[in-house]
Amino acid sequence: MKTEGKNTDFFMKDKVALVTGAARGIGLATARAFAQAGAIAVLSDINEPARQAEELVKQGFKAMSIQCDVSDERQVETMIGKIVASYGRLDAAYNNAGINSPVAETADASSEEYDRVMNINLRGIWNCMKYELRQMRQQESGAIVNCSSIGGLIGIAERGVYHASKHGVIGLTKSAALEYAAKGININAVCPGIIQTPMLETMIEREPEALKALIEELPNRRLGRPEEVASVVLWLCCPAASLVIGQAIAVDGGYTVK
Repeated sequence: MKTEGKNTDFFMKDKVALVTGAARGIGLATARAFAQAGAIAVLSDINEPARQAEELVKQGFKAMSIQCDVSDERQVETMIGKIVASYGRLDAAYNNAGINSPVAETADASSEEYDRVMNINLRGIWNCMKYELRQMRQQESGAIVNCSSIGGLIGIAERGVYHASKHGVIGLTKSAALEYAAKGININAVCPGIIQTPMLETMIEREPEALKALIEELPNRRLGRPEEVASVVLWLCCPAASLVIGQAIAVDGGYTVK
């Protein structure tokens, strides 16, 4: 409901919003965006983001941290249980935790690397959605955004394992969106392009000349910022995006338009 004279479509005052992979990069930027919009931001990461949550609290926002390995279903169940025990509900979730994988031709990729990437990038999101949805289904409300990638929309040679995991995220997102749209729960995905994050910086350290080539591939000729992805996630979790269901939204400077 709107307060007279105010558009509350973008407000999240006192809503409870979970972000996984929140210790840095896009995850941290999104947790900050939720907090700035008035939400209680729950920062989760395999390395507990206590310092990051404390910084938000020092700035006058509401935040808490939980350590969780999203590939471990029991840890995810415990995490959602802690959130509900603390606040009684879960209104929004951005399932962001994920990893990259080394470039390799399909014939040369190891089964160990395939399992590692799938366990975090795809099973991790499935684990999170499973327990987020159980709570949201009980509330009959909520919004979930899953982090795919432009790698979920296109193919690139020698990136098959990573791209397979991110394509899977989109399939999972679309199917779940159809299941829960009539139950008051909106589910979508974002597909970040080349964003200036610690993950990208690690890649560039291995291949210093790659950055120039990457930027030349972008129609807008610059890297994206984590905050630019965070703003799309925030929008998808607000009433303003209530008619957006099951979409995979590219946030990529036009890369996938070509």
